[in-house]
Amino acid sequence: MSTSSSAPRILVVRNDETDPLALLADWWQEVGIEIHEIKADAGEFVPDSLPEGYDGLVLLGGGMSAWEDDVAPWLPNERAMTARAISDGTPVLGVCLGGQIITIACGGTVERAGQGEVGVVELQLTDQVATDPIFATLPAAPPVAEFHIDEMKVLPEGAVVLASTDACAHQAYRLGDRAWALQFHPEIDATIMGSWADGEPEIAERCGMSPGQAEAVTAARQEELVATWRPFAHAWADVVRSAAAE
Repeated sequence: MSTSSSAPRILVVRNDETDPLALLADWWQEVGIEIHEIKADAGEFVPDSLPEGYDGLVLLGGGMSAWEDDVAPWLPNERAMTARAISDGTPVLGVCLGGQIITIACGGTVERAGQGEVGVVELQLTDQVATDPIFATLPAAPPVAEFHIDEMKVLPEGAVVLASTDACAHQAYRLGDRAWALQFHPEIDATIMGSWADGEPEIAERCGMSPGQAEAVTAARQEELVATWRPFAHAWADVVRSAAAE
């Protein structure tokens, strides 16, 4: 953890150049979080433990599966760093692939989903969100962007399920007090959704959505999505700030 009075610092692992921090970067910078990024997809080294001086860890999405070490050879180190950070009580947030990395790193399993999801869906929140420091910011049935064909199938021991959909039982869970795994994408806008659907139209179509539709439905709800997930991002920043002050 940080020992100075400087801004809280988080380390972000980018697994795919098409899957950036996007809106999360804007929202965290609004509240004074300092962001450092490892571009793993570009060959930058991923350590197997969180370096000194960081107060939080963020794992982004990507086109590979969480078990495909042959496609993304940095994944073993990323999983090791994740497991150690969670064990140490460091705030961790995993987005889509990142949430699946948390799952495998901490003893769960990830598999191909019976039904993938593309577009915008409404989450079904569990009763546990009422006492969760970041999910408590959400309205009932919050909308969120989705683009996945894998799912967090068996969760790590002690996981607290926070959200689901009809197609995916484990949309989000908390592990311990400060680690969250998300199956969805709170960070993206309609342009990013459109680029993914255009780049992998077979995934969109498998999920009943044409590339153009995927972008259009996201654009139609963009203001609502931002209003929903900006406070959520600020709340995670508060967790990081609290951890940094310890």
